[in-house]
Amino acid sequence: IELRDDALRFAFPEVHPEASLSVDFQRTLRIPDDDRTYPLPPGLGRFPLRHVDDFAERVPPSWSEHGGVMLPMYQAEALWLCFEGSYIRDRHVTYPFAIRVAAGKIDAVTGKSWASGLARRPQNYMVHPGQPWLAGYVVSKGAIRQFVAMPLGAGYTVEEQLTGKGEHGGLQLQVFPMKRDVFERRFPVRPEPEFGAMVGGSLTVFSKQLCRAPAAASYEMGLSPGGRMKQDLYADTFDLSDWDTSQTSRCFVHLANSMVWRSITRQAPPTTPPTAADY
Repeated sequence: IELRDDALRFAFPEVHPEASLSVDFQRTLRIPDDDRTYPLPPGLGRFPLRHVDDFAERVPPSWSEHGGVMLPMYQAEALWLCFEGSYIRDRHVTYPFAIRVAAGKIDAVTGKSWASGLARRPQNYMVHPGQPWLAGYVVSKGAIRQFVAMPLGAGYTVEEQLTGKGEHGGLQLQVFPMKRDVFERRFPVRPEPEFGAMVGGSLTVFSKQLCRAPAAASYEMGLSPGGRMKQDLYADTFDLSDWDTSQTSRCFVHLANSMVWRSITRQAPPTTPPTAADY
């Protein structure tokens, strides 16, 4: 796992030289929590990411234990995750990955406590390409509840509501590449198409473009379900055995209260995002 330009890059050169996936964390405004369903709010730029190990003497011991990266969040803002896989030119396809996301060890796709591995019933992961982003907890078909920041220990995070404890906070990401032999069998080398590239019968889109949407504090923050938003999570059209579960990679993403970010990094946090009314 590498940190590049405030994005996490998961690379699996032992599987395929071009098997890589980038994940960045977009700042956004909190939509109203009023039982209405809203579209995806605008991306306001990437959250800054820093290696936890670079600030080991100033972060909570649990952060050093888990390692990973950290980002600052104001309680007034929300985030969404943007996925971008590597495009394999001679096969005209983005390398496929299965992606798992949890908040405070609560699976964001199923709403259940984190359990290792990939499962199909219910499906506990997303597939990229196909799934360009994730903006919250899945609550029903075509609807999610936005990822919003809340202080860990106040009882508002999903983790505390479901387990009664605020042990983990933050986000946990786990990525599984497609097996190389499966990838090469499913997507053979072929001539340049007239336009686009087909994956499972649908046009492959570049998530990098999709993620450019229009334009007394605790150290630790967790994520709570905010306003209701439209988003589809797509079923896996591949076989479960197509994913290489022996080559998985996992990363903790810790959330620091923005007012404490300066004391940890000696750097200023991003400015407060506009409110929904401002926007």
